Amino acid sequence: MNEETASNEETASNEETASNEETALTESCHVSVMPDEIVHWLSEINPRVIVDGTYGGGGHSELLLPSIPKFDAAKPDASGLIIGLDRDPAVSERVENRVGKQELDPRISVFLGSYEQIPKAMAAMEVTAIDAMVLDLGLSSDQLADRDRGFSFTEDGPLDLRFDPENGHPASDWLAWKKEHEIADAIYQFGEERYSRRIAREIIARRRKENAVQTVSQLVDVCRRCVPRSKNHDIHPATRTFQALRIAVNDELGILTRTLSKAADWFSPGGRLAVISFHSLEDRITKNAFRDDERWEVLTKKPLRPTDEEVRRNPRARSAKLRVAQRTSNPTNQYVS
Repeated sequence: MNEETASNEETASNEETASNEETALTESCHVSVMPDEIVHWLSEINPRVIVDGTYGGGGHSELLLPSIPKFDAAKPDASGLIIGLDRDPAVSERVENRVGKQELDPRISVFLGSYEQIPKAMAAMEVTAIDAMVLDLGLSSDQLADRDRGFSFTEDGPLDLRFDPENGHPASDWLAWKKEHEIADAIYQFGEERYSRRIAREIIARRRKENAVQTVSQLVDVCRRCVPRSKNHDIHPATRTFQALRIAVNDELGILTRTLSKAADWFSPGGRLAVISFHSLEDRITKNAFRDDERWEVLTKKPLRPTDEEVRRNPRARSAKLRVAQRTSNPTNQYVS
């Protein structure tokens, strides 16, 4: 980021920042990952009710609208429906601020909450079964762009890392409470960081000196001191640690595991579930959930990957993996190996 050297340039920069922050309230900068693949796998079953469990900027939902029946005020029960959920209050704020400007399609209803709360959203919409669901796991570009959340280690700010900053505790508090071995285990398990012991030791050492890690820059400094730079410089020293703390603070893997263990109960026969994961831990949970539940028929024997063209246009898609499964109509006679 270039520093402004003249007062008029500083004023222009501040005005632009204020304008950008105001725009961010009503617009999303997130680009949905593997959109063509999601539309292909979910639309070909002609769904009526779709759940977008990670609504974010609403990209997948907007693309799936043509796949469901049009809204019919005379026959609301026959109209298509997309139920969106997101635990980030900023998403709800953007949805509310669209009213009067670019209103949501009446077939979309968005709820504030984790995708683990899908049954509550279904009950609120008086839906007993869904036909399709998409989960796009991980961070959105909107969250990365918010320096007050701490998701991006290229911008300093509070070390929060919560998807829902109104609930739970920030990562800085988590680091202040946990024992050294607990921090090390979490960084190793959730970030697959081989230098987790060094990192945890340094975090505790700073805490004992009353210099606890509370900001993004402080944690980045710890990681730079403890993690040798890779030969190819292809990954930032803090990448795995930030991923691990984000997963721990938000209970991401626990929510995914619990949701996938119950998801088949929510589907009509022939319904499809598509899950986009971004690291091996999420993908392993998804693969095992589909394989071990006889109610699912795996449609993608191996995870699908984004095309080279998509990665060129949207580099954040490069690590995405898509798995799709279909709810069987006679689960007692089928088993997925």
